[in-house]
Amino acid sequence: MRALLKLIETEVLKLRRRKMVWLMLLASLIMPFMAFLLFNYRGDTGVEPIEFYKWSAFGYTLFIILPVILGIFCTMLIHEEKQSDLLKQLWIVPVGKLEYFFSKFSVMLIYSVGFMLFTAIATILFSVLPGYVAFEWESVLYLMERCLEIGVLTALAMLPVLAIAVSRKGYILPVCITLVYAFCGFIFMSINMYLLPLTSMAVILMRNKDIPGIAFSQTINIPMAFLCICIWGITAVLLAKIALKEK
Repeated sequence: MRALLKLIETEVLKLRRRKMVWLMLLASLIMPFMAFLLFNYRGDTGVEPIEFYKWSAFGYTLFIILPVILGIFCTMLIHEEKQSDLLKQLWIVPVGKLEYFFSKFSVMLIYSVGFMLFTAIATILFSVLPGYVAFEWESVLYLMERCLEIGVLTALAMLPVLAIAVSRKGYILPVCITLVYAFCGFIFMSINMYLLPLTSMAVILMRNKDIPGIAFSQTINIPMAFLCICIWGITAVLLAKIALKEK
């Protein structure tokens, strides 16, 4: 555990030198700003908070933007080290293969949660300051809670992409799979919600059916959603372990 924590600390420190990683956080402003433009165009006031949140944090941010950003992020983490042959030095130290993998996942988890916290803050600013939504602590806490859930669950749902990034030397395949994966997650909501982690994640987040305009193709089944995420996650860890043993 101490070795894993040390690896996580090292990974976080390395992020300070990667300007692109910080620039990607600006993507957290896309949907809150688009929601601001939409309600500004419509001239709405006194909007229900959940209506604004659906556009800014619970829609395209959940299904498209965050998964794509995390896919690119984890690919960057792995690709730079493979290019510089840093992995060979890590195995000499030695560093455990699974410790290495979970250190990458931990950094991705931290980044995912941070991304969603930025989204939540931007949502509050773009909704409350223009007067579209009245400031209420209850709705703000609800937004924060859901954004934290999205950050954690999306990181878990992206474990397969992280495993592919670990098992392949290039960056083109993981990025392409990220785009296909995100697109399939968006499409499969209307086909079968328990085939992909991204759709199962959405089931967990919308378990109370309190987000308007979201259609479910099947009955809500939380255990089935967790089972889907666990199966894909365990498979991803095993794939990564096998791939790293061959390095």
